Amino acid sequence: MSASTYPEAYAEWQRDPEAWWAQAAEGIDWTRRWDRVFDPTLGAFGQWFAGGELNIAANCLDRHVAAGRGAETALIWDSPMAGAIEHFSYATLQQRCARVAGALAALGVKRGDRVVIYMPMIPSALVAMLACARLGAVHSVVFGGFAAPELAARISDAAPRVVIAASCGLEPGRVVAYKPLLDAALALATHQPEACLIYQRPALRADLTPGRDHDFAAAEAAATPHPPVPIAATDPLYILYTSGTTGNPKGVLRDAGGYAVALHHSMRQIYGLGPGDVFWTASDIGWVVGHSYIVYAPLLAGCTSVMYEGKPVGTPDAGAFWRVCAQHGVKVLFTAPTALRAIKQQDPDAALLRPHDLSKLEALYLAGERCDPPTAIWAAATLARPVVDHWWQTETGWPITAGFRGYGLFPPKPGAGGRAAPGYEVRALDDTGAVLGAGASGHLAIRLPLPPGCAPSLWQNAAGYRSAYLADFPGWYRTGDAGMVDAEGDVWVMGRTDDIINVAGHRLSTGAIEEVLAAHPDVAECAVVGARDAVKGQTPLGFVVLKAGVDRPGETIAAELVALVRARIGPVAAFKDARIVARLPKTRSGKILRASIRRLADGEPAAPPPTIDDPLALEEIANALARS
Repeated sequence: MSASTYPEAYAEWQRDPEAWWAQAAEGIDWTRRWDRVFDPTLGAFGQWFAGGELNIAANCLDRHVAAGRGAETALIWDSPMAGAIEHFSYATLQQRCARVAGALAALGVKRGDRVVIYMPMIPSALVAMLACARLGAVHSVVFGGFAAPELAARISDAAPRVVIAASCGLEPGRVVAYKPLLDAALALATHQPEACLIYQRPALRADLTPGRDHDFAAAEAAATPHPPVPIAATDPLYILYTSGTTGNPKGVLRDAGGYAVALHHSMRQIYGLGPGDVFWTASDIGWVVGHSYIVYAPLLAGCTSVMYEGKPVGTPDAGAFWRVCAQHGVKVLFTAPTALRAIKQQDPDAALLRPHDLSKLEALYLAGERCDPPTAIWAAATLARPVVDHWWQTETGWPITAGFRGYGLFPPKPGAGGRAAPGYEVRALDDTGAVLGAGASGHLAIRLPLPPGCAPSLWQNAAGYRSAYLADFPGWYRTGDAGMVDAEGDVWVMGRTDDIINVAGHRLSTGAIEEVLAAHPDVAECAVVGARDAVKGQTPLGFVVLKAGVDRPGETIAAELVALVRARIGPVAAFKDARIVARLPKTRSGKILRASIRRLADGEPAAPPPTIDDPLALEEIANALARS
């Protein structure tokens, strides 16, 4: 690509999108070249690199070993929870990946089969993901914080041949036993895997079920290394479940070829990184950020990826991030704004930063939720480095907007998400689908076709994909976010247009929490909104109306509701506040006025709208909030 500046790159993509992506695809090793760069007849909006074949795990590992870079560090595992730091070369990861692929093959896993992975932030989790990809199997990683019913729903939907799990996860002050959660999930699931591979952690070993469970390390050691299996570029690489109602998860599907091309290209274009550079994405492999920028993208680009098992504060203090950056020579740090808010809350003067040499750190990237301008400004002043807020989604797999270190365009304005990456045309639309002018707020949408790397469908639910993303505005992908594009092309994402809230960077459905609350025998109806939180971004706040005749103490019921959400969704929901009210504000048609409730929860005025059925119901909410 001849472009050296962002305007040149964006114009080059606009002139000939297929030529742009064909050139980007030269950075990937193909076992068979594609027949067409883009085939508009496939799927919901077309698919990329149809006819091409590759193996993404071989692109992440084998090709670097073959190029003589096998001794270079591919992964640094830094775990203050386990008190360990380990380095893994490209050759070591390649050998482990091949053996674990062999172990899975010995259990009957083959191309196209699904494997659910339920593991904490340990190297074997990354190895398991790449081993699935090496076999051409489809992995589905479930975040370790989810409770048994959520895990069961994903097992039932994905129908895996094998589940890979760890014996436990480590949290500050406690060990979380994963095996009992897995056993409970399998008791609930409508599908049963043929086998489970259990990685035994020293902190807590699990009892294995004879005939079903196998020791991960023993199976790896005994396995015959398996060669990479080429798959079609349009074949699925993984399923990643995102926000949906409990028991009905939404499996975002990722195809292999376009994802490999987009991620490899993004490392240089967006983050300005190449072979040998150290990149730390402080996230979890259970989320799309971890999939894309802990596992696949850094290894595709030949970088060193840091995997961190710890917290921004408390392991041991608010200087933990700066220690990791200094100790491992991190060039770019990518984290969520909530991590910065937690650090700022405990160490506002950055005293814990001063002992650390951050001379190799060149930029901080943020995503997962919009970063409020005060936090972005504090981080930029504290680090004396560019702070780049960028916007993307589980469905897109890589950034929609950003600042572009590869083209010298960074950082965005505080509060903005940057400009559209080549491949995306982002506009704000009104309710009719008409494009709005600069500075006008509306539904943020992306003109079709979506670029390589974006989800082509939902797992076994093509109709649901079309209705969720494509039906509202024909010719556009509906992001579900609201915002505007300013006169200079910067995109401002101001919030969700549906009921998805961001809690510490994790997208959660308020509808899923409401479903749990409504299951309580004393609850008649409920509403959950996301209230602003100085550290987490948002926290879920529940309002419940009790059934007539219930005379139990409200405090007791509220405590039961909090425990119920923790049991059914997990601690990741961070649900700690349920308020008992006499009624909920509704429209005359019976729709709960969640937007009005949210404004009151955020301390903003909420005048009764003309459609309200009972104006005194809003006063009831205000009184409940005043009782905090």
